[in-house]
Amino acid sequence: MSLSFPPKFALVLAGAIAVACSPAPEAEQAQAAPPAVQTEGLDPAAMAAVVAQARALPNLHALIVARDGEVLAEHRLRGAGLDQPVNIKSASKTVLSALVGIAIDQGVLSGTDQKIAPLLADNLPAGGDPRLQDIEVGHLLSMQAGLGRTSGQYYGAWVTSPNWVRHALARPFDDEPGGRMIYSTGTSHLMSAALTRAAGTSTHSLAQDWLAQPLGVTIPPWLRDPQGVYFGGNDMMMSPKALLRFGELYRLGGEIDGRRILSEAWIAESWTPRTRSPWSGHAYGYGWFTKQAGGHDVHFAWGYGGQMLFVVPSLDLTVVMISDPSPRPREESHVGELHALLDGGIIPAAIQGAPAASGQP
Repeated sequence: MSLSFPPKFALVLAGAIAVACSPAPEAEQAQAAPPAVQTEGLDPAAMAAVVAQARALPNLHALIVARDGEVLAEHRLRGAGLDQPVNIKSASKTVLSALVGIAIDQGVLSGTDQKIAPLLADNLPAGGDPRLQDIEVGHLLSMQAGLGRTSGQYYGAWVTSPNWVRHALARPFDDEPGGRMIYSTGTSHLMSAALTRAAGTSTHSLAQDWLAQPLGVTIPPWLRDPQGVYFGGNDMMMSPKALLRFGELYRLGGEIDGRRILSEAWIAESWTPRTRSPWSGHAYGYGWFTKQAGGHDVHFAWGYGGQMLFVVPSLDLTVVMISDPSPRPREESHVGELHALLDGGIIPAAIQGAPAASGQP
């Protein structure tokens, strides 16, 4: 399942920075630096600076950079190995969006305008707000359901409730369905519950059949609610290499290794901005954030603590950054530092290192 790593594309860093992955950062730093060679896909000096900056971030565990399907930088800085499943936190929402797109392609769901109330009828609160009948699949994916949050200060009460779906549906409306973005993991969990009901099987089973098996990756079981519904917006487990493979699926328009897994139309829909985060200011589509860096569109999945998947189609870039999933104390600045690694380091390295024939600036 892993992407190839041909010698001519190997990233070699100057000075005391070694490129080989090792069991521990100390051992990696102790290795002698290999002779410098020319890199076609990324500027070596710029990437040397990126890796040095990455090593200085105590919460960053792994960094993988691929260009046009070739892994050009692959660093386990600390923590679990690159093939070991880790908690990708709210990047789970992006994977869930892919499952919904496949469900629509296969007719399991009728489309993003399908109402979710009939699928969740047994959990609708008695005498509930009539606007519950107006919530659509697309509203859940873009965080525009209108329901009050279950994240932040409301998270503990929600996940300790006896029925997560019922609790999320009973939240008071803070806006109309289709209105502003209200980031809430409970909204994503409603999507997992609706998908489970429509498909007649678990979200994990769908992830296995529709993503893990065709991509050749592992997605082990993750947390479920008291009714057995797999958590729809958090705690999914994927290795850094598996997350890279998932990002490549999107970069390649839904077809990988000659197999169509996801429709190109769904990717375009997912990357279309529909609302905007009130905190970060980033645009948000169906499970994907979008921004611009260096004049290029960047689409990204974002999990708590700094679980990041970046796709930059115009530069053929796919980047994975895995961090401590539960930093104590909470490190708000860390995610900004990860964006800076991409915006100020990796993207310029790709622009400067682009082969002349590629047509990149």
